[in-house]
Amino acid sequence: MSVKFETPVLLKELHLQIDELLKTANEQFVPAPEDVLLQQPAPEKWSVAQCLDHLNAYSRFYVPAMEKAIQSALTGSLPPAPADTFKSGWLGNYFTKMMEPKTDGQPGMKMQAPKAYRPMSNLDAGKVVSEFIGWQQQTKALLDRAQHVNLQRIKIPTTLGNWLKFSLGDTFRFVIAHERRHMAQALRAMMQ
Repeated sequence: MSVKFETPVLLKELHLQIDELLKTANEQFVPAPEDVLLQQPAPEKWSVAQCLDHLNAYSRFYVPAMEKAIQSALTGSLPPAPADTFKSGWLGNYFTKMMEPKTDGQPGMKMQAPKAYRPMSNLDAGKVVSEFIGWQQQTKALLDRAQHVNLQRIKIPTTLGNWLKFSLGDTFRFVIAHERRHMAQALRAMMQ
């Protein structure tokens, strides 16, 4: 099932979600002692730093891919004009809904991270938090630039392979939902 959004409303909502992620990182994680950020709540549970390291790994893939696609669209011979509405694809919407945390912060659907995206255990927590903040700031800048392109027509490859691509709008929605999911997990790790 696909969903339709007014483009400016969607971009504003995603911007607000990134602002909330940045606020949490700056208020909760930046001032926290390293041992708190590295403490796993249980042997098989991720620490705050591991949650953010997992997100950083995805950002290393998606942020440059989105940046390249937006830049290409803006400088192309026929840049796709922005559309007033964005219609999510059924698969992009499905993946986004799978990632969205429930209202209580718990994951909607439990799943295991792919091997390549599992966090390391020996992390420099301060560097991990700084990198996370940097990726969020870059994503905000991309959301600003996305106002000038067509969120529907630009396609972004996924971490599953080039054979599966989401529209730019669905990629933003999926990535930010994934970040919100693991931010809730990081906060739970910090409170235990």
